Amino acid sequence: MRRSIIWLLLLTLTLSLFATAAAAKTWTIVNVPKVSGIAWFDRMNEGVKRFAEDTGHNAYQVGPSRADAALQVQIVEDLIAQGVDAITIVPFSVEPLEPVLRKAREAGIVVIGHEGSNLQNVDWDLEAFVNEAYGAALMDRLAEAMNYEGEFATFVGSLTSKSHNEWIDGAMARQKEMYPNMRVVAERLECYDDQTTAYNKMRELVMTYPNLKGVQTSASTAPPGAGLVLEELGLQDEIAIVGTSLVSAAGQYIETGAVDVIAFWDPADAAYAMNVLAVAVLEGKEITDGYDLGVPGYNNLVIDGKVLYGEAWVFVDKTNMADYDF
Repeated sequence: MRRSIIWLLLLTLTLSLFATAAAAKTWTIVNVPKVSGIAWFDRMNEGVKRFAEDTGHNAYQVGPSRADAALQVQIVEDLIAQGVDAITIVPFSVEPLEPVLRKAREAGIVVIGHEGSNLQNVDWDLEAFVNEAYGAALMDRLAEAMNYEGEFATFVGSLTSKSHNEWIDGAMARQKEMYPNMRVVAERLECYDDQTTAYNKMRELVMTYPNLKGVQTSASTAPPGAGLVLEELGLQDEIAIVGTSLVSAAGQYIETGAVDVIAFWDPADAAYAMNVLAVAVLEGKEITDGYDLGVPGYNNLVIDGKVLYGEAWVFVDKTNMADYDF
């Protein structure tokens, strides 16, 4: 009897030690953004670094030098070879990444996507919000800035960028439903997440459509690129620009009126939330409706298949831009 009790105590202690060791495990989690060196993903990297500092996990970011799916594929291949525990990724283009993400998961690597709601080879895709609703909300602000009438155009980073195209889908549906006196003259112009390309496309757009009254953009580099064109041509009061960006990138153009409204979700919070989610999956936690990642905007997640939706958007204009330092 005494031996049985001692054996049970030893077994309990051993299991407890194993559980403690598992809970204390340090994971290697790598974030792969669309591109390095632009304000949006520099801010995202801050969230990765903060997560590493707060938790002790080996979290870091590695991105391509330009927005190119093939470069992202190569980075993921390298991470598979290194045997990392988890990859968080913001795809430039979903389809080219699917085979290598499948390979990563087959190697036992947890994969968390962001801005890729149609990703299949992931454990979860974490979205800051429902993309179509975000695009519709941007259209509401563009319509107001255009006095609900006139010609407008839309920009995306690329035609393969899932989130950008869903934003424009939502925007166009809202325009057709609510703003019949507005008319699109150029839809989904590609800027490839590059400010200079956005500048050149905007300049061509203004020359081609002299009655243009508004532009809705998607890539964070587009508002400053397009805004510079309006400043140079003195059209700040004639054409409205509304789109996704950061105050650090577009703030000077908001101040001059060349950009009317920007919207964003904090990339640092998104990165932090992706890392928390990756650890939860690695530790075998059950993810259900209402799951709380402990990050603002990601406290009450809604599940749709492999996609988790938060409520994390922010709209900024002259009245509140001073509240944001990134």
